[in-house]
Amino acid sequence: MSTKPSFLTRVFKTIWKVINGFRKLVLNIIFFTLLGIIAVALMMGEDEVQLQNNSALVLDLSGHIVDQKRYVDPFEAIFSQSNKNNPDGEILLSDILYVINNATHDARINSIVLDLSQLRSAGISKMTAIGEALNTFKEVGKEVVATGNTYNQQQYFLASYADTIYLNSQGAVSLEGLSRYRLYYKSALEKLKINMHVFRVGTYKSAVEPFIRDDMSEEDKAASKQLLGDLWQSYSSIVANNRGVNADDLVLEPDAYLVALDEADGENAQLALNLNWVDELSTAESFRLAMVERAGVSTSGKTYNQVSFNDYLKLTAPIPPLVETDSVGIVVAKGNILNGTQPAGQIGGDSTSALLRQARFDEKVKAVVLRVDSPGGSAFASEQIRQEVIALKDAGKPVVVSMGTYAASGGYWISASADYIYATETTLTGSIGIFGMVPTFEEALDHLGISSDGVATSQWAGFSTARPLEEPVKAVIQRHIEKGYLNFISLVAKERGMSVSDVDSIAQGRVWTGKRALELGLVDGVGDIDQAIAKAAALAEMDVFDTKLVEEPLTTEQIFMQQLLNASASYIPPRFSETNFAHQLLNYFGTALEQFAKFDDPNNVYLYCEQCNF
Repeated sequence: MSTKPSFLTRVFKTIWKVINGFRKLVLNIIFFTLLGIIAVALMMGEDEVQLQNNSALVLDLSGHIVDQKRYVDPFEAIFSQSNKNNPDGEILLSDILYVINNATHDARINSIVLDLSQLRSAGISKMTAIGEALNTFKEVGKEVVATGNTYNQQQYFLASYADTIYLNSQGAVSLEGLSRYRLYYKSALEKLKINMHVFRVGTYKSAVEPFIRDDMSEEDKAASKQLLGDLWQSYSSIVANNRGVNADDLVLEPDAYLVALDEADGENAQLALNLNWVDELSTAESFRLAMVERAGVSTSGKTYNQVSFNDYLKLTAPIPPLVETDSVGIVVAKGNILNGTQPAGQIGGDSTSALLRQARFDEKVKAVVLRVDSPGGSAFASEQIRQEVIALKDAGKPVVVSMGTYAASGGYWISASADYIYATETTLTGSIGIFGMVPTFEEALDHLGISSDGVATSQWAGFSTARPLEEPVKAVIQRHIEKGYLNFISLVAKERGMSVSDVDSIAQGRVWTGKRALELGLVDGVGDIDQAIAKAAALAEMDVFDTKLVEEPLTTEQIFMQQLLNASASYIPPRFSETNFAHQLLNYFGTALEQFAKFDDPNNVYLYCEQCNF
């Protein structure tokens, strides 16, 4: 039995296609008006990056740190290319680690400056990997400093790895702990006369709770409290160790905070200094002078001797090898798991399977690391991808999974059959459960005076979101969901060498940190992608090897457009992208509608971790 996508899903998909088409049309028109500027920019060329001795490498990390960048339409890219530090852009974790590792051995670099003012998101696991690279940089006698007008909780985690943290004298450090709150729609759906039919297995499979409750269930509260406690323990212990403070002093209770604030004469920056959260209070000028002492004056005489992250990345970019050697292939599975072919930065049942197949037929790829950073999604697409993992193993190529910020539900499904699974201590994983949702609008339509009537040869032929869902049909759907859950826990039991009952006891949709997942037997080790690569090479018995990112190659047209835009970025006025109201408005509504498009499973069955989005 299979069910068609719901009426609501089809409506939102149609609206999204119309808006997205109009958006591209507008961007095409604007693009061609700027084509002349781009052509001139290409002819003028780019200034060569000059790196002086005793330079400071400025890690100006803006936007979102990711394992794989989303594909950006060239016409959309023109709006962000004019702003090198784009807070809405993405930076590859691999590029950051590559730059830090190069700088560690580059005699021309004597320090790293962390500029985190526009860092939007990263995840503790990714920032821990960056922090460990910074520790290696410091071990060779070089210095790391952080500067900022303010630090939010995420920015401060990375800043804590610095030898010296500078804070603007009028700034603040915001540490508040972790929480998980969301909206619940049961009463609203009743008022709108929308019947949401939910089918699930798993006491802790809370993704559907907002549609059937007006509050958080006790089971979800218990699981979320433990999960948040584990994550905060990792965060606070790392920061406390970096700063030499008590972990319990990072988030003060209101009464204690008032006492500390009074001692600082009401100044947030002074409070941060008193509590040893930062080392120095400074203005932009005093920081400039401090860095001039460390790195010397730049050739312009206006600032300290420095090189930006982007410039240093271009300067040290590796030269592709002339002769391809045996390698460990890396396939990135990042984002929601959707059906069909999806662009880079998302997971598609067909497209991600094609990448794994590409690695299987590549004679130089002897083993594969599947980098998973996904909360799950379509059950059908997840199984498509897992089947390709099995095919790789059957072809004699070991598969090792490296879990990123999260690899839960469908993300765990595609990982389960690997030869070895690594997670970080703070990876969100597990969420072994399954659910389905079918909304029907018969009462809402009746309220408007609209009714549905007719004849059919069976109850299946008459299935429609405009009419009630019959009890026998509900029973069949629930049976399919229960069978899907049994398949899930049976799969995990088989691949992890556990009994079905043991898996069921730790499944039920519950989410675990990587540290607990190791104790429970859901993963094989705690480590990052470097350990996964080393393990894959060892399983393939390779002593000498290279790494190869397996991705869909760009077309000639896409390469040409990238070169055009990269060369012209500095010639496009920064304010242009900031003031284009139509572009921002279309993107806003497009993002909202895109959330509905992620529910695209042909059977309306999903392996999705809602807890991975707090």
